[in-house]
Amino acid sequence: MDRIIKSLVEDLLKTQEMTAENEDKDFERFVNYCIISREYNRSFDLEDTLTGSGDDTGIDGIGIIVNGQLMENTEDIDFFINNNKFLEVTFVFTQAKTSSDFSSSEINNFAFGVKDFFAEKHKLRRNKTIQGFIDISNHIFDNAQYLKVNPTCKLFYVTNGVYRSDQNNEAVRKTTITDLDQTKLFSEVNFDIYGSSEITKIYRDSKNTVTTTIIFQAKVTLPEIPLIKESYLGIIPLSELSKLILDENGNVRNIFYDNIRDFEGFNNPVNKGIMETLKGKAPEIFAVLNNGITVVASKLRPSANKFTITDYQIVNGCQTCYVLADYLKKNMESDISLPIKLIITENDEIANRITVATNSQTAIKREQLQAMTEFQKNLELYYSSFKGDNQLFYERRSGQYQSDSNVIKARIINIQNQIKAFSSIFYENPDRVTTYFGSVVKQNVEIEDPKIFNTNHQYQLYYLSGLAYYRLDSLFRSRSIGPRYRKIRFFLLMLFRMILSPKTLEMQYMNSKKKVSQYCDPIIKVLNDKKKTLKVFEKAVEIVNLSKVDIDDKQSIKQTVFTNDLKKAYYKIYKAKE
Repeated sequence: MDRIIKSLVEDLLKTQEMTAENEDKDFERFVNYCIISREYNRSFDLEDTLTGSGDDTGIDGIGIIVNGQLMENTEDIDFFINNNKFLEVTFVFTQAKTSSDFSSSEINNFAFGVKDFFAEKHKLRRNKTIQGFIDISNHIFDNAQYLKVNPTCKLFYVTNGVYRSDQNNEAVRKTTITDLDQTKLFSEVNFDIYGSSEITKIYRDSKNTVTTTIIFQAKVTLPEIPLIKESYLGIIPLSELSKLILDENGNVRNIFYDNIRDFEGFNNPVNKGIMETLKGKAPEIFAVLNNGITVVASKLRPSANKFTITDYQIVNGCQTCYVLADYLKKNMESDISLPIKLIITENDEIANRITVATNSQTAIKREQLQAMTEFQKNLELYYSSFKGDNQLFYERRSGQYQSDSNVIKARIINIQNQIKAFSSIFYENPDRVTTYFGSVVKQNVEIEDPKIFNTNHQYQLYYLSGLAYYRLDSLFRSRSIGPRYRKIRFFLLMLFRMILSPKTLEMQYMNSKKKVSQYCDPIIKVLNDKKKTLKVFEKAVEIVNLSKVDIDDKQSIKQTVFTNDLKKAYYKIYKAKE
């Protein structure tokens, strides 16, 4: 690797707190992180996108993105079918080589592996990780009736050199695109070959705060308001809106303030009405029929009608933006306009109040504003009270630490992992949290008296579960615990707590500072000792091995019987009573 690439790879390993392995493996991680993060602009577990060693069919990394979410299993697909009634799919494949050469034979091997991935009768041996991705792919095509359009397929071959068009390489690239097109599986196939300069730019871009420049001509300046630097009200054409909501790849940006919210689908009555108006006989009246969007940004650099907006979020209008993003794919030159309110403030409290106020007029679900509640804000502050090796960063707003170079990204606990870890540790239901995050929210948050993020709960419970998740993740990254157990990490979290504290903390005591402290302090004390933490997790792995459960069986992992079998093995070792 050249010096610059080597430095960037080291930076990635540092921010992810990953142990260096060898030059080839580390470069594969780097490339996969760059490509997947560009196609999927939310946080993700890098290890879950790597294909493993041996029988990887010439593919280093895979990302299957459905309805804007990175898929982990077939149940994720079923969730979207049941809730959104449609599937929008992108397949991403990567291959990385540390050499500076662009070998046509190596490129062809990668291309053949991707084609074999989609073949009904495969010719190459497949390891379990590759087969897992293929199972997801097959489940998508088995439910092809829900596809809005055929999936997009993107291939990326990356080396440490400088790519210049070569007749042989271009022949392989174009032939691969033609072959994949002829399968009739895809609406679009792209095959990019990158060198060090291209992948360097992608990595640097991934660390930048979202910034967009729009032409905002039809506007009025609102009167001066305390704690608000500037504010405007106006309308913008959809061509300018696209700059706000779509990235350079045409993907919807991760700019919606509460990252629990999902797009509710085109069959949602409101969204269906929006699309009918856009495609109707008088689409020009859209601007007066729609309430528009509210954008909150921390910085603005105006130059006449050219507005450069930095670190912005759309705090109202998520559903509208997703419908318009779909409409813009075929109508980028549309002259339809949309009302917009632009507010510039660095005050978090003001931003929160704006979010709640602008959403209060709609029948919004409970969890859709959860990230903006006082509980979430206070939980973030509670996390920030710990320093040194105990320091973690609670991400209540997706991407809020993206451009902060002082934050080790591996120490970020996002809402998804917070919910899953908490539920596994304190409710002993890891089998339920291995499915798509949206279903977990419905089970635990979207209820009258939520089991998670209940305003009466003590914050220490959440910090403990976040710390346990981080410590276990660190053990996987350092290879202190075998990577094959990563897929059952939430089961290991449950067993970790059971080993240290056999009795569960009853829900009625989760609001008691004294009871919670008595319960959590001993566990956190162990978590603060890395050697003791490793020993306890090693015991948890022993329990898994004793139970004889098949951790490679993705279907059984989602069954209650899997959890019960682990508990039986635990009771056998610790001579506890069921």
